[in-house]
Order: sequence, then C-alpha cells, then structure tokens
Amino acid sequence: MQPKFVVTQHFRTAPNHRLRRAAIASLAAAWLAGCAVFSPPTQVRGNIVDLDALKELTPGISMRADVRSLLGSPTARVTFDDNRWIYIGEVTDKPVGRIQNEVSQEVVIIAFDDKGVLRSIKTLDKGAAIPVAMANGETPTPGAHASFLKQVLGNIGGYNPGIGAGMPGTANAMPGATIP
Repeated sequence: MQPKFVVTQHFRTAPNHRLRRAAIASLAAAWLAGCAVFSPPTQVRGNIVDLDALKELTPGISMRADVRSLLGSPTARVTFDDNRWIYIGEVTDKPVGRIQNEVSQEVVIIAFDDKGVLRSIKTLDKGAAIPVAMANGETPTPGAHASFLKQVLGNIGGYNPGIGAGMPGTANAMPGATIP
C-alpha cells in the first residue's frame, strides 16, 4: 500500500497568507516612501549670507568692493543713506494644505564710512523682529463698484486709434508731419 500525503487546508493557504502579508507590507512601505517624495521643499528667499564669508570682512580694513565680492549685491539699501547695505534672507517651507512657514530669517546690516571703508557689521535673526499689526479699514478705490454690465460694456468705443496724441491727421500731430 502506498502512503498517501494528505494536504490539509492549513498548509494550502499558509504560503498565500504570507504572500499577502508581504504584499501589504511592501505597499505600505512604498506609500510611506511616496509621502517623503512629495514633502514640500524649502525655499530660500532673498540673500542668505555665508557666515564664513562674513568672517573674512574686517571693519576698518575691508572696502565696499570686498563686501560686494564676498557677499554679493545687497538686498536693499537704506533710504537716504547709501552707506548702509542690508542683506535679508529667509528660508520657508509650506506644508501641504497649510500656510507658508518661516523656518529661519536673517538680516545683516553692513555700514560704511564716506570713503567706502567697512565700519560695522550687525546680524539680526528672527527673534529681533517686531510684529506689526495690519491696519484696519479699506482704501477706497474709485470705480470699484461698477456693475457687471458696466465692466463688460464700459469700454465700447473707448479705444480709437485714429484719435491720439501725435498721430498724423490729428490736431496733436507734430509740426511738419505730413498726412500719408
């Protein structure tokens, strides 16, 4: 008599069960990896000053040309004072579905004397910022309350290329101009 191998239900589904678990685990890992791919990149705005380059500048010795070659052009200059350069930079990110978030902010103020020699370097971070409240109210804008029909039909006939300043054949034509 030959021995019979009896395959029970338990042994038949065990490899399928393991395969199903492995497939679910690999799909979950791929999904989590995909979330990392779609994370928002950070954005650099303005001019981030390299701290090593800033250390190379020496007050009393360095000139404007040295500052420009090491740090680049300033983001802004102080109004009415060409001897102060401002380098403003910030790093931001925007999480999905949220408003933009400041990761870091840095302001470097460079001051020169009248001869263009570096006088001082001042570095400010986000902690030195002063919050400014928005003004309440609204600036009135003339013409902002036009109806839909007025907006659509308001300029019909308003454009007339033959009647313009300096056009030949008009009263505003330049003296000596001829009509073609």
